[in-house]
Amino acid sequence: MLYLKQIRRYLGIAAACMLPALACAESFPDKPIKLVVPFSAGGGTDSIARDIARTLSERLGQSVVVENHGGGGGSIGANMVAHANPDGYTLLFATSTFVTNAAAEVSSTYDVEKSFAPIALIGRGPLLVVANKDSGITSIDALRKHATERPDELNFCSSGAGGINHLAGELFKQKTGVQMTHVPYKGSGPATVDLLAGRVQVFFSTVPTILGQVKEGRVQLLAVTSNERSDLFPDTPTMAQAGVEDFDISTWWGVLAPAGTPEEFVKKLNVAVNEAAATPAVQQRLTNEGATLFAGPPQAFAEALSQELALWRGVVKQFDMRLK
Repeated sequence: MLYLKQIRRYLGIAAACMLPALACAESFPDKPIKLVVPFSAGGGTDSIARDIARTLSERLGQSVVVENHGGGGGSIGANMVAHANPDGYTLLFATSTFVTNAAAEVSSTYDVEKSFAPIALIGRGPLLVVANKDSGITSIDALRKHATERPDELNFCSSGAGGINHLAGELFKQKTGVQMTHVPYKGSGPATVDLLAGRVQVFFSTVPTILGQVKEGRVQLLAVTSNERSDLFPDTPTMAQAGVEDFDISTWWGVLAPAGTPEEFVKKLNVAVNEAAATPAVQQRLTNEGATLFAGPPQAFAEALSQELALWRGVVKQFDMRLK
């Protein structure tokens, strides 16, 4: 009898959402939403996520609570969302490392293309190629010369194996044929400390990580990795202008849900996230960090993820990297 009651209850719930699907979509959300940030609190990604959460709360009429679940280069938080109930109430605030980790097979507990429902891509920003101030490296040409003449002396750092800082450096090695030794750290903070101290010489850094040091003249800015020059540093060349062709790399920020989240919920969240990202506060933060704003449907985000996954898998395959 209890079993029959459970079946009837399930069918009743299913019917409630199947028959008046529009009503379900209109009532969503009717409780707080959890936005998982797969990094520690206080960093650049966390700050952007909290700005998005505040404005998203206003548009959805429900609290959007940020939860930090760092570790594994972002894979722990991503795995948590991948296996969450696909009801629209657990979301992931992802960055480019979400894809580079998958390409480098840092985590095999989820699939970038199959385990998630992309909601919205909100912005992209270039990496800044910087060198230690006392290294004597003042340009990309100087970097290539140094790497050619003294390859055993040149190290580049990253916030962790498999992250975008790491794979951008590997792509640079592929494009130029130079040798550099990768030194991974547990986060961008420790990597920056050792760059400033001269224990490593080069960093393919995100803008939020290194912007302050660049403005204070504590590191040497060599190039930006986007196709277009950065409005923050209009006198700094792109990698192509510095002689490295086909080097268009950017970090990005976006929101995803678990695969299987109802399409009506995804569409509603897409509109709300795009509106939140368009508010002056969020726009200003992204612009201040060198990002180009983006607004589009979920499919546009899905296509961007697929393209990046193919790119980084190619880089990993060439170097036969397996970083589990």
